[in-house]
Amino acid sequence: MKFSLLGLSTKGSVGLILGLVGLILPLLFFPLPGLSFAGHIALGIFLMAAVFWMTEPIPIYATSMSVIFLQVLLLSSQGPVYQNAELPLTSIEQLNTNEWEIPDSAFDHNDYLWLHRDGETLKLESPDISESSNNLLVVTSDEIESGDEAITDPGHRLVNYEPTPYQDFFGTLANPIIILFLGGFMLAAGAVKFNLDKNLTRYLLKPFGQRPLYIVLGLMLVTAVLSAFMSNTATTAMMVTVILPIIAQLKEGDRFKLGLALSIPVAANIGGIATPIGTPPNAIVLAALSDAGKDISFTDWMLYAGPLVLIMLFISWWLLLWLFKPSVSEFQLNLKGTFKTSPKAIILYIIFGLTVLLWVTENQHGISSNMIAFLPVAGLIATGVLDKDDVRSLPWEVLWLVAGGISLGLSMDQTGLASWMIGGIDWANLTAFLLILLFGVISLGLSNFLSNTVTATLVMPIAVSLWSAGVLPEPFGIITVGLAISVSCSLAMVLPISTPPNAIAMSTGIIKTPEMAKNGVIIGLIGLVFVMISALLYWPVIVN
Repeated sequence: MKFSLLGLSTKGSVGLILGLVGLILPLLFFPLPGLSFAGHIALGIFLMAAVFWMTEPIPIYATSMSVIFLQVLLLSSQGPVYQNAELPLTSIEQLNTNEWEIPDSAFDHNDYLWLHRDGETLKLESPDISESSNNLLVVTSDEIESGDEAITDPGHRLVNYEPTPYQDFFGTLANPIIILFLGGFMLAAGAVKFNLDKNLTRYLLKPFGQRPLYIVLGLMLVTAVLSAFMSNTATTAMMVTVILPIIAQLKEGDRFKLGLALSIPVAANIGGIATPIGTPPNAIVLAALSDAGKDISFTDWMLYAGPLVLIMLFISWWLLLWLFKPSVSEFQLNLKGTFKTSPKAIILYIIFGLTVLLWVTENQHGISSNMIAFLPVAGLIATGVLDKDDVRSLPWEVLWLVAGGISLGLSMDQTGLASWMIGGIDWANLTAFLLILLFGVISLGLSNFLSNTVTATLVMPIAVSLWSAGVLPEPFGIITVGLAISVSCSLAMVLPISTPPNAIAMSTGIIKTPEMAKNGVIIGLIGLVFVMISALLYWPVIVN
């Protein structure tokens, strides 16, 4: 039965309704214990965005802009919800040592006491209440300090949330990762304009022949190797210029175009797992392990992660060829040609080469890849290599899409929603096997909506604390769990916002979100299986 709302398709109409219901329900009808008022707002925005990104009742970049708009309206310190909000506080009287007279309104329905100290919210669990009179309770506790104030409305919208300035949400449109994208888009536009992309294709793919399956394999291997030693975002931005001439040979509607376009972000995401410098979650996990007294060398990391990376690369290669079967027996690649030698073309070559060189050697010179990306932005425009028409034709909507994802991650972190999602699990009562599996599932799931860097930052401290408490016995030690967290974060590639390489691939205009989601879900689940196999059979043996 067909159903249409506002001229949308049945899928879009259902998605619109479910998304709006998801936005409203957490705040109005389903108060969740332990989640702040602001967290409920962030949860509603999260649910709406997730549904809209999957069902596309409005364009995916429009969903991202809606996310930022709702956050400015509902979560910013200048929005109508928080603009004039003041936390309801009352002073408390000290009766004797560790005895305090506190209004009963400072207790919530779970008998938790809510206090305010030096700008922070404190929650005391089940303090000792000795007597009460006139709506005042006498509380005995050594956790209360002189100067603390009672919060007389524990459900107030300011509890456990410091409103974010609206500039922080708008600022995601100029986040450093956005500049990295923009630099990649500038390089791609210049490469296409002066046929550099076609010349690169000839040299990179010549060893792999002309059969589609080997060309896809070649693209993925080159991308994965580069991503292991440089930013996977920068690698994707560069390699997208390589695949465009190949995609151009296929007919309109050819599904193999999807496989080619997806091969680059998939390989970039997987390749980043291979080395400690391949992706930020690796560095976060290494730092946490080092603090816990477990140092891992560069070579050891490659020994742990290398086999998994190779297995996932070949599985992903096979999966892409199965989902998007080649429609031609071979590509007619023109492996001959010459580089243009006009002054502007030479300037492009210099800027392109210098940018890539600086990206690849980031660990030697210490200049951020985000900063390096502004070299082509400024250089190609200032020298006239790209004109205003070229700039107008850039895929700006992709930048908007990514900004919405960054902004969503910001609100989930600052409102405590992400921590609440993780903190609701009784970790101590799980077996070691279930702990590793749960860490993998949570890392994989959260990284599809938060940045994998934020996810690793949130999850890894929990793993370290459990290990310190003896919950993770050997051989399922902290190194095994850390590796599972890091790898799982990098395997999240369901949505365009899940990872920057995904968003860049969307800029080709070829990929649709449902196809990306289908491919990402399969790779993520298969990857999780191999993470568990590695955690059970390989990592404990190598670590010990």
